[in-house]
Amino acid sequence: MRTAAGALLAALDAPARAAASRAFDDEDRRWLEYRPRPRPGVCLADLDTTGRKAAHRLLATALSPAAYAQAMTVMALEEVLDRAEGWRRGRHSGDYWVAVFGDPARDDRWAWRVEGHHLSVSMTVVDDEVSPAPVFLGANPATVRHAGRPVSRPLGVEEDLARELLDAIGPAGREAAIIAAQAPADIISATRTSVEAPLTPLGVPGGRLGPTGRALLDQLVALYLDRLPIALATQQAARLAGGELHFAWAGSTRPGARHYYRVQGDDLLIEYDNTTDDGNHAHTVLRRPASDFGADVLAAHHAHAHAHR
Repeated sequence: MRTAAGALLAALDAPARAAASRAFDDEDRRWLEYRPRPRPGVCLADLDTTGRKAAHRLLATALSPAAYAQAMTVMALEEVLDRAEGWRRGRHSGDYWVAVFGDPARDDRWAWRVEGHHLSVSMTVVDDEVSPAPVFLGANPATVRHAGRPVSRPLGVEEDLARELLDAIGPAGREAAIIAAQAPADIISATRTSVEAPLTPLGVPGGRLGPTGRALLDQLVALYLDRLPIALATQQAARLAGGELHFAWAGSTRPGARHYYRVQGDDLLIEYDNTTDDGNHAHTVLRRPASDFGADVLAAHHAHAHAHR
């Protein structure tokens, strides 16, 4: 990440570098926005080919190959959505911003973010330890079909695996898991920079599930953790090991209708929604309520510094 961030800043001209570079303590470091509007940083559409490629290479350091492919599809869907809307809003696949907070070449505390409509990836690095959250991926349209068959469905596994879990947990498990007949209008954590965890109702605890249901719940959590590179995903999984997980669903259980789910654990919040009238506009987020935007590694850094005064 240090190498890729340094290469990005080196590839930018002076005005672009000034737009992309922020102090680590800048109030915009703790920022999450997945709606189509300007945001802090420099816009990829304003960069030359070298600059855009450097931004993509930085983004790729935070994502597994599969999640990077999802992210690229999410960005490309801006053009598909713009066409569907009759080109009225002028959406563009380059309308994504990159910002670097602090100096990756010299500082022991620095961070970066790549963000735009339906994509927000924030990484905080302290003493070379990476705190990887929040990670948001959305899709509109969630599914593009031809002759009844999907040709694009970047977040399809996130929906399908949760439905498999709901089917597998049986009537008693579903009664506990389904917390509302109507889905919320959006993910509950929305664009808030902090989340009061846990969200309630909790839903069904993993300990009440049978072997198949528990295995599917673990697979669902792994799906979101595996958005990260293997070393980071393994680290996050180890932190969750042995803790209780809860699964909650809201809305219709019928495919194509409005629905929502979440998974919560110790310092873990996964949310998914597909809540437009046609059930074709998805949001997903991986958050660590106690550790978003590097709160965990910053606390450890400050404790270490205080202990050695």
